[in-house]
Parts: sequence; structure tokens; C-alpha cells
Amino acid sequence: MDRMMVLVRHGQSEWNLKNLFTGWRDVGLTEQGVAEARAAGSRVKARGLKFNVAFTSALSRAQRTLDLILEESGQTGIPVTRDQALNERDYGDLSGLNKDDARAKWGEEQVHVWRRSYSTAPPGGESLRDTGARVWPYYIHTIQPHVMRGEGVVIAAHGNSLRALIMALDGLTSDEVVKLELATGLPILYRLNADTSVAEKVELLG
Repeated sequence: MDRMMVLVRHGQSEWNLKNLFTGWRDVGLTEQGVAEARAAGSRVKARGLKFNVAFTSALSRAQRTLDLILEESGQTGIPVTRDQALNERDYGDLSGLNKDDARAKWGEEQVHVWRRSYSTAPPGGESLRDTGARVWPYYIHTIQPHVMRGEGVVIAAHGNSLRALIMALDGLTSDEVVKLELATGLPILYRLNADTSVAEKVELLG
């Protein structure tokens, strides 16, 4: 049985390009982001990966990325579940601010702690640990059963929601996960063992 799932961070967004904290703000993809999503779909197709179900966040940049991947790989029409459990980390009061402006206001060190600490949340927002607290149960109860039944699963989400999920899958420590960088539009293929542990992890680089 092939217990397979593919994780993809959405393509470059308009606010990624402008160096703004995005969080739960709903912004679109740039032309580059669209191209990244299409390229991800082409890589999926080249590998012959077949999906039965798809999961994404409640935010349009991840939904659009998923649509483009399914379109490019010839798999439109499969059931898609959209849930805010997979949303990006909520940056609270930082949302919409330029990262350089935030550093000027609160200081380089404080902004670095908010961005890269595991358990410290920005004002009014979520830490990576908080993000994991909604991502992990959703994965275990809603997504993982599909994988374990041998259904192909694709998840299009965000840097921090996927970082939290990969932390659990790869058994990363809180120190390791904050150093984890996820490229936009890069599909990561996981295959699971019968006990739900990871059998294989491959970045689909081309």
C-alpha cells in the first residue's frame, strides 16, 4: 500500500514580495507565485503522483496554489477541504507591517524572537507552538486517516503551518524547527509506514 502525501507551501505572495508580515491577511499570488505553483504541478505529474483528496487553508494564496497544482497535474475535480486549522501563523499586531518597519519600532532582537522563537507570540498573535496546537490535531484526526487508507493526499498550506506539521512528522526539536526553511512552491513527498512513522521524504526539485 502506498501511503503517500505531498506538502506544498503556497507560491510567492504579493506580501512575500513586499517583505510584509502576512499571517491571516488574505493576499494573492504574484506572477512568480503562479509560476511556482504551476511548476509544482508539473513536478507532481512527472512523478506520476495521483491524489484522491486535497487539503488547504482558508486563505486564497494557498487555495490558488492548490488549484494550479491540480490543474497542471490533470487532477481537477478531486474533493478539496479548506480549513483555517491549516492557516498561516497569525502575526497579530505585526500583520501588514513591513519587516524593516517592525524592526525599527520594536528592535531587531525583539522582532527576531517573534519570528523565530518557538513559544513566544507577537502581540495579539500566535507562536509556532500555538500554530502546531491547531495543525497537529487536524492532521491526526482529519488528514492522516486518508493517507493510512492508501489514498493520495496533497496539502497546500503555509510556511508556519507546514513547519509545525513537519516538526511532528520528522521528530524535530523546538530548536531545530525554528531553523527549518521551506521554499515557496516546492513539493515535499512523504511516504508513511504502517505505524504512521515516515518511511521516505523527498523534495521534488525538478
